[in-house]
Amino acid sequence: MNPLRSLILAAAGNDAIRKLVATTPISRDVVRRFVAGETTAEAITVTRTLVDSGLTVTLDYLGEDTTDAELAEQTVQAYLKLLDRLHAENLAERAEVSVKLSAVGQLLDETLALNNASRICAAAEQAGTTVTLDMEDHTTTDSTLRILDELRRTWPWTGAVLQSYLHRTLDDCARLAGSGSRVRLCKGAYAEPEQVAFADKHEIDVGYVRCANALLAGDGYPMFATHDPRLVEILSERAKWHDRKPGSFEFQMLYGIRPDEQLRLAGEGHTVRVYVPYGEQWYGYLMRRLAERPANMAFFLRALASRS
Repeated sequence: MNPLRSLILAAAGNDAIRKLVATTPISRDVVRRFVAGETTAEAITVTRTLVDSGLTVTLDYLGEDTTDAELAEQTVQAYLKLLDRLHAENLAERAEVSVKLSAVGQLLDETLALNNASRICAAAEQAGTTVTLDMEDHTTTDSTLRILDELRRTWPWTGAVLQSYLHRTLDDCARLAGSGSRVRLCKGAYAEPEQVAFADKHEIDVGYVRCANALLAGDGYPMFATHDPRLVEILSERAKWHDRKPGSFEFQMLYGIRPDEQLRLAGEGHTVRVYVPYGEQWYGYLMRRLAERPANMAFFLRALASRS
């Protein structure tokens, strides 16, 4: 693994660094470049701005690895409140939600996570939008896909996320490429052992393209999460080769990353969905984003320097 990436991921668990970032006014200002805010109201404001500019949105209430049923319930309630607001603000047609199952009890009990995710899906259906299940580290992959299968019995539009750096993912793409299946393909942001994941950047990129081809060849709705300009170009060409028109797939990018490219693609007629995180538990998310693309760390440090 890239030494800088290892260092950043280690910082994600360092409470002293977290407190420094959280309490330094300069760094908190920069965090807002990547995180919509801590409250539902702030998330709705950012969503409105993005939608008005021609983009679509998926909202993530930050938090994971919950080992307390009460905290899992707080996460569910946050999503129910968010979905109510999306409906009330007439944003549900252009904005959905992303849910980490570990935040709603997966590490406590799979059935609890399924029940909690079902409550969120039911609320999303009532609001007129959809839910995508985020994928976490490889130890939760089978559990997440089992829960996905159960949710799709009632809500077939429930989205899946697959990570191209896992050796298993090409097979998972083939299984989940059926009609109506929404699948977000990303590279992966967790530190994984070599036994289960590619470590070499070229191998990860090649795996991404192979998985993308499998999704494009199917009858589902692929959602390509990448900021890599070369991959965006390759995906655009592969979509044409598979006779995929704009609207039969989408690009996804993180809030605060390559905003001009997001608008450019949307201007060409593509559906572009921005992954918008919010909530008080923003630190771990920020560290993973920096680790996923160390160039983000350079941006973060430049921004700090420019404001000091």
